[in-house]
Amino acid sequence: MSLSLDQCKAKCSGNCSCTGYASADVNDTGCIIWTTQLTDLRVWASGGQDLYVRVAAADLSPMTKQSHHSGTAATIIAIPVVLGTILLLISIACFVPKTRRKKRVKISKSAHNYQQADGKDLELPLFDLTTIVAATDNFSASNKLGEGGFGPVFMGTLEDGQQIAVKRLAKTSGQGGTEFRNEMELIAKLQHRNLVRLLGCCVHGEEKMLIYEYMPNKSLDVFLFDRTKCALLDWQTRYKIIMGIARGLLYLHQDSRFKIIHRDLKASNILLDKEMNPKISDFGIARIFGEDETQANTRKVVGTYGYMSPEYAMDGVFSVKSDVFSFGVLVLEIISGKKNRGVFFANTDLNLLGHAWSLWKEGTSLALIDESVSPRYSANEALRCIKVGLLCVQEQPEDRPTMSSVVLMLGSASALLLEPKQPGFGFISTKGLFECSSPTSYSVNEMSVTLCEGR
Repeated sequence: MSLSLDQCKAKCSGNCSCTGYASADVNDTGCIIWTTQLTDLRVWASGGQDLYVRVAAADLSPMTKQSHHSGTAATIIAIPVVLGTILLLISIACFVPKTRRKKRVKISKSAHNYQQADGKDLELPLFDLTTIVAATDNFSASNKLGEGGFGPVFMGTLEDGQQIAVKRLAKTSGQGGTEFRNEMELIAKLQHRNLVRLLGCCVHGEEKMLIYEYMPNKSLDVFLFDRTKCALLDWQTRYKIIMGIARGLLYLHQDSRFKIIHRDLKASNILLDKEMNPKISDFGIARIFGEDETQANTRKVVGTYGYMSPEYAMDGVFSVKSDVFSFGVLVLEIISGKKNRGVFFANTDLNLLGHAWSLWKEGTSLALIDESVSPRYSANEALRCIKVGLLCVQEQPEDRPTMSSVVLMLGSASALLLEPKQPGFGFISTKGLFECSSPTSYSVNEMSVTLCEGR
């Protein structure tokens, strides 16, 4: 806010990624700079502000022609200057030591297109392989953040100091190139504060990598299911995470340019930034729905054990309500600090959903709250979150709320909440639930991904 408009212009001119700039208010004070698409613009009923947009020199050629006659003298003077500058730059380049060139880390920030195998053009910044190798110290073990079905993920630091996360497609990956292209195509078109930001990709021979913003606090499951780290998640932080995931999912279902079903919403796919804001990640098996499409059917069930809705797990039918079910499981996990799968309560027939439902019927739902949560929390807020979680995991899809209703119910103490019905899978032993007669499946990261013929 302390910058003048001229200082703002200088900052934009010195940043190759800058696409436009404007003052922060109508008094020409403060500075707003865009480095991607020109989003979050304001519409003024009257008056307004000036927006300065960077354009190619070729786009200005018509205006240049109009002023050709008046600028003849200036052109004659400019030609020797331009030629002299070019010769000077060439001379400098010739004398740059070759060893320095080899060490230089290059990153392509211009509008390069990655030509997909199916013929679609996708505007996405391309990173050089040498850039990623240098940033990750040649994919050293000390920079490895983790590994999933896609392949290993590494932390890296670019030459300008920016930290990145590099998701490297493993040659033995069960997901392969299809999911790589799917994730790249989807997330490149999405922009929301609660979705992880894709910075670009690197494709070099058999090497395929996706480059993301780095999340210093890794994923939600790292905190949630660790008896020591879970103490860092007080009630306000947990509530903020629940609300952030809900808003991100609402954007995918309703507010983005496409209706997108994530299909693998789980704690390990929720990344946390330095302020513990949640970011939904991993769009490898996400699906785009048509404007009038409400549900789809697949012969192969792809997802995560413990988060799948009954209709998807048993019949291969998925819709926005499948994601709502997964969100409900997440809400109850965040509140309790317990996993839905592999943990049973009271007896061997009750998982987390069944336990939460049993406490709700008994009127003792607050007993579900993680013991590590400080006693200083809002009981009404906690009960509302538990009730919303139970509404989301109801067995029948039509009984579950939409994400727009979920956001309203979570954010308003006066919102009317219906009484939840019995959850799906709450009272069924999960042993053998996803067994397939003819499996075409793989199991990675403690059975986090399961593929099988739908029944």
